[in-house]
Amino acid sequence: MITGASSGIGEACAYAFAQAGARLILAARRGDRLEALAQDLRAEFDTQIHLITLDVRDRAAVEAAIAAIPEEWSAIDILVNNAGLSRGLEKFHQADIQDWEEMIDTNVKGLLYVTRAVVPGMVARDRGHVINIGSIAGRAAYPSGHVYCGSKAAVRSISEGLKQDLLGTAVRVSLIEPGLVETEFSEVRFHGDRDRAKAVYQGLTPLIGEDIADLVLFCATRPPHVNISELLVVPTDQANATLVHRRPAP
Repeated sequence: MITGASSGIGEACAYAFAQAGARLILAARRGDRLEALAQDLRAEFDTQIHLITLDVRDRAAVEAAIAAIPEEWSAIDILVNNAGLSRGLEKFHQADIQDWEEMIDTNVKGLLYVTRAVVPGMVARDRGHVINIGSIAGRAAYPSGHVYCGSKAAVRSISEGLKQDLLGTAVRVSLIEPGLVETEFSEVRFHGDRDRAKAVYQGLTPLIGEDIADLVLFCATRPPHVNISELLVVPTDQANATLVHRRPAP
């Protein structure tokens, strides 16, 4: 099961797992994008797919959607918690509180709702793997990143706590923390300002969704006794959350 599967890292993960022969439960808010993705995956890989149009911020909807998964799909072996976003890049005292609400509701509460609905089944079956997509922003705050960084720091702590609580079961927990990845991320952050979004990646070679999908698949395909607990991955042009090397335009 992959959340936020309609674009970016989630879409890339869907392709990676489809190519590996997995059956897919794909969830996202944009049902039309999910349908188009499913058509492509079925055509290219003959993938078995169950689609869920879902906003992870809605706890009741999450609980109902997981409960309504057909029995033949209900034994979820791998959960990729990818749904997440950033909104705004203003100083704390100038930020839009609605942006804060959306980030916390999606990045933290949404991840919690989905995980809480899926993990009991994994524990009952004594197998499974939760793979959370965090961020380099969860390791250290950067200017004007306050709440986004806080939400991803929460994902890091939740991942650590979940692994501790699952000790003694065969359920694994992994956290992948990307640096700059060129997806719709910056366009969403800047509320559709494409020029500002493009400037984030100018002068450097960012990661792409497929780079992260490779790591997600790698974590999921280790032998059962191997748990990749945490992976930090950045472009070669990035040293930390704020230090990047940009080449001048030709």
